[in-house]
Order: sequence, then structure tokens, then C-alpha cells
Amino acid sequence: MKGVAGRRGRGLPRGARLECVDNTGAKEVEIIAVRNWHGHHRRYPRAGVGDLIIASVKKGTPEMRRQVVHAVIIRQRFPLRRADGTHVIFEDNAAVITTETGEVKGSHIKGAVAKEAAERWPRVAAISSIIL
Repeated sequence: MKGVAGRRGRGLPRGARLECVDNTGAKEVEIIAVRNWHGHHRRYPRAGVGDLIIASVKKGTPEMRRQVVHAVIIRQRFPLRRADGTHVIFEDNAAVITTETGEVKGSHIKGAVAKEAAERWPRVAAISSIIL
């Protein structure tokens, strides 16, 4: 995992539901916790593009449902400001299921992947078809 340059918007609080866009069998996951989150007292943990989260599978195959998994966020609806001043907004919130170290469990990603997530997680970039 590489560091993230600059400030980025964290638009997904704990409890947010994301679409799972890989071929592991999960369809929807819910954020339980955010890895490496250093917040304030009584403030909800928030996650953004490129963050590693701990999530619960809410919809999917019977083998995947109700499992606690690690995932990386690859798209978010909240506007993402880049260093050159542009704002990127995706149509949905999406994640891919990974291991604790960032190895992707699936072999295919549906849709685009944000450049910030691809730079930080090389294994996500390797199996993505479109990087925006």
C-alpha cells in the first residue's frame, strides 16, 4: 500500500452500503470499520477512495453472505478533488473484496477504477479494465 498525496474527500461513513463489483459472489457490502482511521471522540469513521475497510457482506451468494471481509473502495459519489483542481464524481459507491494485505480475491472488476485507488493498490490496478 502506498501513501496518498494531498487531501481527499471521505464521503462514506460507517454503515454505508457499497456495491461489490468483482466476481467473488458478493453483491453488496456494508462498512463496519475503516483501517488506519484516526478520528475524534464520538465521530463516525469515514472512508474514501483507496481506503481499506472492514465490511460485512449483505447481499450475494449464500456462502458469501454474513461474512466479514476486507475491501478497497474504488469509486465514490462524493466529489473527489484532485491536485490539479479537477473534481471527479462517480455514479455509484463501489468496492472490491481483498485480503488484509491488499491482494484482490476476484479476477475481474466491473466498471471504472479511480486513479487514486489504482496508484495505492497495484493489485487492483492490475485487474482493472478502466482507470479514470
